[in-house]
Amino acid sequence: MENGTARKGTKAAIRAAIAAERRELADLFDTLRTEQWDEQSLCTGWRVREVVAHMSMGFRLSLPATLGELVKARGNLHRMTDRVARRDAEAHSATALSAFVRDNAHHPWTPPVGGFAAALGHDVVHGLDVTLALGHDRRVPEDRLHILLDEIRPSGLRFFGCDLDGVRLCAEDLDWSYGSGAPVYGAAQDLLSVAYGRRLPVGRLRGEPSDRFTRPAEEA
Repeated sequence: MENGTARKGTKAAIRAAIAAERRELADLFDTLRTEQWDEQSLCTGWRVREVVAHMSMGFRLSLPATLGELVKARGNLHRMTDRVARRDAEAHSATALSAFVRDNAHHPWTPPVGGFAAALGHDVVHGLDVTLALGHDRRVPEDRLHILLDEIRPSGLRFFGCDLDGVRLCAEDLDWSYGSGAPVYGAAQDLLSVAYGRRLPVGRLRGEPSDRFTRPAEEA
């Protein structure tokens, strides 16, 4: 009984973190200038508006609609999500896109694998795709970072295309590290983005292997 109660408590805490993250990000999105919505995010090929449109896709598309989009994409999940994000980014205003995130703060959507922790990761990392690309100083609360950093696994790194061979990620603002080898130092939220396959703007990481996880200046 105690284990079941603890699991329920953990799930409730993660769902509360998801709701808070969505509300806070929606508030932030509402402050963006018109031109910032068209700036490049950390997601390759997506502007800020495509990222925000994608964040709410799971709330707005029913399961049959999602499966229909997947059929159109010939079963390729990445092709499907790219197409839907581009379509919805053009179909909805910036105000509507941020409202989709806020109005669904408590939506129970989760990715196909990983449950509510993966849903929190989806929101936090896509939020970082926007804020890090724009040079915004938002800090993800530590409790949310701890949840996600504790969830990092080799299978997840492979899924997101993050190669940490010979590298140890070392947070400078939390007591956390992962991997083994030459250290790469940075803020915990920046290292979380690395673990999700992102390449960061110049100057956010330190350490000899940091260039492997840094965007070339011409892509900034």
